[in-house]
Amino acid sequence: MYKIFIDGREGTTGLEIYDRLSPRTDIELILIDEDKRKDINERKKLINEADIVFLCLPDDAAREAVALLENPNTRMIDASTAHRTADGWAYGFPELSKKHRQAIADGRLVANPGCHATGFISSVYALRALDILPSDYPVTAYSLTGYSGGGKKLIAEYEDLSRDVRHESHRIYGTNLKHKHLPEMKKVCGLDFNPVFSPILGDFYRGMATTVMLENRLLKGKPTAQEIHKRIAEYYSDEYFVQVAPFGGDEPVIYASTLGGTNFLKLIVCGTDEQTTVTAVFDNLGKGASGAAVQNMNIMLGFDERAGL
Repeated sequence: MYKIFIDGREGTTGLEIYDRLSPRTDIELILIDEDKRKDINERKKLINEADIVFLCLPDDAAREAVALLENPNTRMIDASTAHRTADGWAYGFPELSKKHRQAIADGRLVANPGCHATGFISSVYALRALDILPSDYPVTAYSLTGYSGGGKKLIAEYEDLSRDVRHESHRIYGTNLKHKHLPEMKKVCGLDFNPVFSPILGDFYRGMATTVMLENRLLKGKPTAQEIHKRIAEYYSDEYFVQVAPFGGDEPVIYASTLGGTNFLKLIVCGTDEQTTVTAVFDNLGKGASGAAVQNMNIMLGFDERAGL
Protein backbone atom coordinates (compact mmCIF):
# COMPACT_ATOMS: atom_id res chain seq x y z
CA MET A 1 0.00 0.00 0.00
CA TYR A 2 1.38 3.40 -1.00
CA LYS A 3 2.25 5.82 1.79
CA ILE A 4 1.14 9.45 1.42
CA PHE A 5 2.34 12.44 3.44
CA ILE A 6 0.73 15.90 3.28
CA ASP A 7 3.30 18.50 4.32
CA GLY A 8 1.17 21.48 5.32
CA ARG A 9 -2.09 19.67 6.02
CA GLU A 10 -3.37 22.54 8.18
CA GLY A 11 -3.84 24.91 5.22
CA THR A 12 -6.93 25.12 3.02
CA THR A 13 -5.49 23.01 0.18
CA GLY A 14 -3.93 20.49 2.56
CA LEU A 15 -7.16 20.00 4.46
CA GLU A 16 -9.08 19.48 1.21
CA ILE A 17 -6.55 16.88 0.04
CA TYR A 18 -6.78 15.13 3.41
CA ASP A 19 -10.59 15.08 3.23
CA ARG A 20 -10.44 13.51 -0.24
CA LEU A 21 -7.86 10.89 0.72
CA SER A 22 -8.85 9.89 4.26
CA PRO A 23 -11.81 7.66 3.23
CA ARG A 24 -9.68 5.70 0.75
CA THR A 25 -8.49 2.17 1.50
CA ASP A 26 -5.93 1.91 -1.32
CA ILE A 27 -3.41 4.26 0.32
CA GLU A 28 -1.98 4.87 3.80
CA LEU A 29 -1.85 8.44 5.10
CA ILE A 30 1.21 9.27 7.19
CA LEU A 31 0.31 11.86 9.83
CA ILE A 32 2.72 14.11 11.68
CA ASP A 33 2.22 14.82 15.37
CA GLU A 34 0.71 18.24 15.92
CA ASP A 35 3.60 19.39 18.11
CA LYS A 36 6.15 18.33 15.48
CA ARG A 37 4.61 19.74 12.31
CA LYS A 38 7.27 22.47 12.17
CA ASP A 39 10.09 20.17 13.28
CA ILE A 40 12.34 19.97 10.22
CA ASN A 41 13.87 16.64 11.25
CA GLU A 42 10.48 15.01 11.72
CA ARG A 43 9.26 16.41 8.41
CA LYS A 44 12.40 15.12 6.70
CA LYS A 45 11.83 11.66 8.17
CA LEU A 46 8.21 11.48 6.97
CA ILE A 47 9.00 12.96 3.56
CA ASN A 48 11.51 10.20 2.91
CA GLU A 49 9.21 7.47 4.23
CA ALA A 50 6.44 8.39 1.79
CA ASP A 51 5.79 7.29 -1.77
CA ILE A 52 4.01 10.56 -2.55
CA VAL A 53 4.42 13.86 -0.68
CA PHE A 54 1.97 16.71 -1.19
CA LEU A 55 3.56 20.11 -0.52
CA CYS A 56 0.83 22.48 0.68
CA LEU A 57 3.20 25.19 1.83
CA PRO A 58 4.32 28.76 1.08
CA ASP A 59 6.85 28.94 -1.75
CA ASP A 60 9.99 29.18 0.39
CA ALA A 61 8.86 26.34 2.64
CA ALA A 62 8.12 24.21 -0.42
CA ARG A 63 11.65 24.77 -1.71
CA GLU A 64 12.97 23.84 1.72
CA ALA A 65 10.93 20.62 1.67
CA VAL A 66 12.34 19.63 -1.72
CA ALA A 67 15.84 20.10 -0.31
CA LEU A 68 14.98 17.51 2.37
CA LEU A 69 14.29 14.84 -0.25
CA GLU A 70 16.82 11.99 -0.13
CA ASN A 71 14.85 8.85 -0.93
CA PRO A 72 15.05 8.30 -4.73
CA ASN A 73 11.68 6.58 -4.66
CA THR A 74 9.79 9.43 -3.01
CA ARG A 75 7.79 11.59 -5.42
CA MET A 76 6.37 15.06 -4.83
CA ILE A 77 3.35 17.08 -5.88
CA ASP A 78 3.88 20.76 -5.11
CA ALA A 79 0.71 22.85 -4.72
CA SER A 80 2.67 26.10 -4.28
CA THR A 81 3.86 28.53 -6.94
CA ALA A 82 7.50 27.61 -6.36
CA HIS A 83 8.11 25.06 -9.13
CA ARG A 84 5.45 25.63 -11.81
CA THR A 85 7.96 26.98 -14.32
CA ALA A 86 11.02 25.18 -12.94
CA ASP A 87 13.13 22.81 -15.01
CA GLY A 88 12.71 19.15 -14.07
CA TRP A 89 9.12 19.54 -12.89
CA ALA A 90 6.19 18.12 -14.84
CA TYR A 91 3.24 20.49 -15.14
CA GLY A 92 0.26 18.79 -13.53
CA PHE A 93 -2.53 19.44 -16.02
CA PRO A 94 -3.03 16.05 -17.72
CA GLU A 95 -5.89 17.10 -20.03
CA LEU A 96 -3.69 19.49 -21.97
CA SER A 97 -2.07 16.74 -24.03
CA LYS A 98 -0.93 13.11 -24.02
CA LYS A 99 2.58 14.44 -23.43
CA HIS A 100 1.47 16.20 -20.23
CA ARG A 101 -0.33 13.13 -18.91
CA GLN A 102 2.67 10.90 -19.61
CA ALA A 103 5.06 13.37 -17.97
CA ILE A 104 2.91 13.26 -14.83
CA ALA A 105 2.76 9.46 -14.88
CA ASP A 106 6.54 9.21 -15.21
CA GLY A 107 7.50 12.22 -13.14
CA ARG A 108 9.15 12.29 -9.76
CA LEU A 109 8.40 16.00 -9.31
CA VAL A 110 5.01 17.40 -10.36
CA ALA A 111 3.92 21.03 -10.03
CA ASN A 112 0.21 21.50 -9.44
CA PRO A 113 -1.23 24.37 -11.54
CA GLY A 114 -2.46 27.60 -9.98
CA CYS A 115 -6.22 28.14 -9.77
CA HIS A 116 -6.48 31.20 -12.04
CA ALA A 117 -3.86 29.66 -14.31
CA THR A 118 -5.93 26.48 -14.66
CA GLY A 119 -8.88 28.43 -16.05
CA PHE A 120 -6.71 30.50 -18.37
CA ILE A 121 -4.54 27.67 -19.64
CA SER A 122 -7.47 25.32 -20.27
CA SER A 123 -8.64 27.58 -23.10
CA VAL A 124 -5.47 29.34 -24.27
CA TYR A 125 -3.31 26.19 -24.43
CA ALA A 126 -5.95 24.49 -26.59
CA LEU A 127 -6.17 27.54 -28.89
CA ARG A 128 -2.39 27.52 -29.26
CA ALA A 129 -2.24 23.75 -29.85
CA LEU A 130 -4.99 24.08 -32.49
CA ASP A 131 -2.94 26.83 -34.21
CA ILE A 132 -5.75 29.34 -33.80
CA LEU A 133 -4.10 31.81 -31.44
CA PRO A 134 -0.72 33.29 -32.48
CA SER A 135 2.07 33.36 -29.88
CA ASP A 136 2.17 37.18 -30.03
CA TYR A 137 -1.58 37.63 -29.56
CA PRO A 138 -2.41 40.37 -26.97
CA VAL A 139 -4.39 38.10 -24.64
CA THR A 140 -6.78 39.69 -22.15
CA ALA A 141 -8.53 37.79 -19.36
CA TYR A 142 -10.34 38.23 -16.08
CA SER A 143 -11.06 35.65 -13.40
CA LEU A 144 -13.75 35.69 -10.70
CA THR A 145 -12.96 33.56 -7.63
CA GLY A 146 -14.45 32.65 -4.29
CA TYR A 147 -12.60 33.82 -1.20
CA SER A 148 -11.50 30.34 -0.06
CA GLY A 149 -8.54 30.54 -2.45
CA GLY A 150 -7.01 33.22 -0.23
CA GLY A 151 -6.42 30.84 2.67
CA LYS A 152 -7.42 30.91 6.32
CA LYS A 153 -6.76 34.61 6.91
CA LEU A 154 -8.94 35.77 4.01
CA ILE A 155 -11.64 33.22 4.86
CA ALA A 156 -11.76 34.59 8.40
CA GLU A 157 -11.92 38.13 7.04
CA TYR A 158 -14.92 37.33 4.82
CA GLU A 159 -16.75 35.26 7.43
CA ASP A 160 -16.32 37.82 10.22
CA LEU A 161 -19.82 39.02 11.16
CA SER A 162 -18.42 42.49 11.83
CA ARG A 163 -16.62 42.69 8.49
CA ASP A 164 -16.43 45.84 6.39
CA VAL A 165 -19.56 46.34 4.28
CA ARG A 166 -17.32 46.60 1.21
CA HIS A 167 -16.86 42.82 1.35
CA GLU A 168 -20.37 42.50 -0.08
CA SER A 169 -19.13 43.83 -3.42
CA HIS A 170 -16.56 42.26 -5.72
CA ARG A 171 -12.92 43.16 -5.17
CA ILE A 172 -10.58 43.71 -8.12
CA TYR A 173 -7.00 42.98 -7.08
CA GLY A 174 -3.64 42.38 -8.73
CA THR A 175 -3.90 45.87 -10.19
CA ASN A 176 -0.12 46.07 -10.64
CA LEU A 177 -0.55 43.44 -13.40
CA LYS A 178 2.06 41.20 -11.78
CA HIS A 179 -0.11 38.35 -10.51
CA LYS A 180 1.93 35.33 -9.39
CA HIS A 181 0.23 33.01 -11.91
CA LEU A 182 1.37 35.01 -14.95
CA PRO A 183 4.71 33.17 -15.43
CA GLU A 184 3.02 29.78 -15.80
CA MET A 185 0.27 31.23 -18.02
CA LYS A 186 2.88 32.60 -20.38
CA LYS A 187 5.29 29.65 -20.35
CA VAL A 188 2.82 26.76 -20.51
CA CYS A 189 0.84 28.38 -23.33
CA GLY A 190 3.94 29.44 -25.27
CA LEU A 191 3.01 33.13 -25.35
CA ASP A 192 5.47 35.85 -26.29
CA PHE A 193 4.02 38.30 -23.78
CA ASN A 194 2.22 38.17 -20.45
CA PRO A 195 -1.56 38.41 -20.77
CA VAL A 196 -3.35 41.45 -19.36
CA PHE A 197 -4.96 39.65 -16.46
CA SER A 198 -7.45 40.91 -13.88
CA PRO A 199 -8.37 38.68 -10.90
CA ILE A 200 -11.61 39.47 -9.04
CA LEU A 201 -12.61 38.28 -5.57
CA GLY A 202 -16.30 37.63 -4.87
CA ASP A 203 -18.34 37.23 -1.70
CA PHE A 204 -18.82 33.46 -2.06
CA TYR A 205 -16.78 30.60 -0.61
CA ARG A 206 -15.74 28.45 -3.56
CA GLY A 207 -15.95 28.47 -7.33
CA MET A 208 -14.18 30.21 -10.20
CA ALA A 209 -14.94 31.57 -13.66
CA THR A 210 -11.98 32.60 -15.84
CA THR A 211 -12.79 34.38 -19.10
CA VAL A 212 -10.50 34.98 -22.07
CA MET A 213 -11.69 37.62 -24.56
CA LEU A 214 -10.75 37.36 -28.22
CA GLU A 215 -10.92 39.49 -31.37
CA ASN A 216 -11.50 36.90 -34.11
CA ARG A 217 -9.92 39.08 -36.81
CA LEU A 218 -6.56 38.72 -35.03
CA LEU A 219 -6.76 34.92 -34.87
CA LYS A 220 -5.34 32.61 -37.52
CA GLY A 221 -7.97 31.98 -40.18
CA LYS A 222 -10.32 34.51 -38.55
CA PRO A 223 -12.68 31.82 -37.21
CA THR A 224 -16.14 32.57 -35.87
CA ALA A 225 -17.01 31.93 -32.24
CA GLN A 226 -19.00 28.86 -33.28
CA GLU A 227 -16.03 27.49 -35.23
CA ILE A 228 -13.78 28.04 -32.21
CA HIS A 229 -16.30 26.16 -30.06
CA LYS A 230 -16.29 23.22 -32.46
CA ARG A 231 -12.49 22.99 -32.45
CA ILE A 232 -12.17 23.21 -28.64
CA ALA A 233 -14.96 20.66 -28.16
CA GLU A 234 -13.09 18.24 -30.42
CA TYR A 235 -9.82 18.93 -28.57
CA TYR A 236 -11.26 17.85 -25.21
CA SER A 237 -13.73 15.27 -26.52
CA ASP A 238 -12.00 12.32 -24.82
CA GLU A 239 -11.55 13.95 -21.41
CA TYR A 240 -13.63 13.23 -18.33
CA PHE A 241 -12.93 16.16 -16.02
CA VAL A 242 -12.68 18.86 -18.70
CA GLN A 243 -15.94 19.31 -20.58
CA VAL A 244 -17.19 21.77 -23.18
CA ALA A 245 -20.72 23.16 -22.91
CA PRO A 246 -22.99 23.54 -25.96
CA PHE A 247 -22.20 26.71 -27.93
CA GLY A 248 -23.36 29.70 -25.91
CA GLY A 249 -23.51 27.71 -22.67
CA ASP A 250 -26.20 25.76 -20.87
CA GLU A 251 -28.05 29.00 -20.02
CA PRO A 252 -27.62 32.69 -20.96
CA VAL A 253 -25.71 33.56 -17.78
CA ILE A 254 -22.63 32.05 -16.13
CA TYR A 255 -22.34 31.40 -12.38
CA ALA A 256 -18.83 31.06 -10.98
CA SER A 257 -19.90 28.65 -8.22
CA THR A 258 -21.64 26.13 -10.51
CA LEU A 259 -19.03 23.39 -10.12
CA GLY A 260 -18.10 24.01 -6.49
CA GLY A 261 -17.25 20.80 -4.65
CA THR A 262 -16.30 18.90 -7.82
CA ASN A 263 -13.15 18.26 -9.85
CA PHE A 264 -14.82 19.19 -13.14
CA LEU A 265 -13.97 22.12 -15.38
CA LYS A 266 -16.45 23.30 -18.02
CA LEU A 267 -15.48 25.52 -20.94
CA ILE A 268 -18.21 27.83 -22.23
CA VAL A 269 -17.63 29.42 -25.63
CA CYS A 270 -19.83 32.40 -26.56
CA GLY A 271 -19.72 35.13 -29.18
CA THR A 272 -20.23 36.18 -32.77
CA ASP A 273 -18.43 36.13 -36.08
CA GLU A 274 -16.25 39.00 -34.83
CA GLN A 275 -15.61 38.34 -31.14
CA THR A 276 -15.37 35.34 -28.80
CA THR A 277 -15.25 34.71 -25.08
CA VAL A 278 -14.11 31.42 -23.59
CA THR A 279 -14.97 30.95 -19.90
CA ALA A 280 -13.67 28.14 -17.72
CA VAL A 281 -15.97 27.36 -14.79
CA PHE A 282 -14.58 25.15 -12.01
CA ASP A 283 -13.90 24.90 -8.28
CA ASN A 284 -10.86 26.87 -7.17
CA LEU A 285 -10.31 24.25 -4.44
CA GLY A 286 -11.14 21.32 -6.74
CA LYS A 287 -9.69 21.32 -10.24
CA GLY A 288 -7.96 24.54 -9.21
CA ALA A 289 -6.07 23.00 -6.28
CA SER A 290 -6.70 19.90 -4.16
CA GLY A 291 -8.79 17.94 -6.66
CA ALA A 292 -6.14 18.42 -9.33
CA ALA A 293 -3.44 17.31 -6.87
CA VAL A 294 -5.31 14.08 -6.07
CA GLN A 295 -5.92 13.47 -9.78
CA ASN A 296 -2.18 13.83 -10.38
CA MET A 297 -1.44 11.40 -7.54
CA ASN A 298 -3.81 8.87 -9.09
CA ILE A 299 -1.98 9.13 -12.41
CA MET A 300 1.44 8.86 -10.79
CA LEU A 301 0.48 5.72 -8.86
CA GLY A 302 -1.38 4.05 -11.72
CA PHE A 303 -4.82 4.33 -10.11
CA ASP A 304 -8.05 5.16 -11.91
CA GLU A 305 -7.67 8.89 -12.57
CA ARG A 306 -11.13 9.52 -11.10
CA ALA A 307 -10.54 7.68 -7.81
CA GLY A 308 -11.72 9.71 -4.84
CA LEU A 309 -12.94 12.50 -7.11
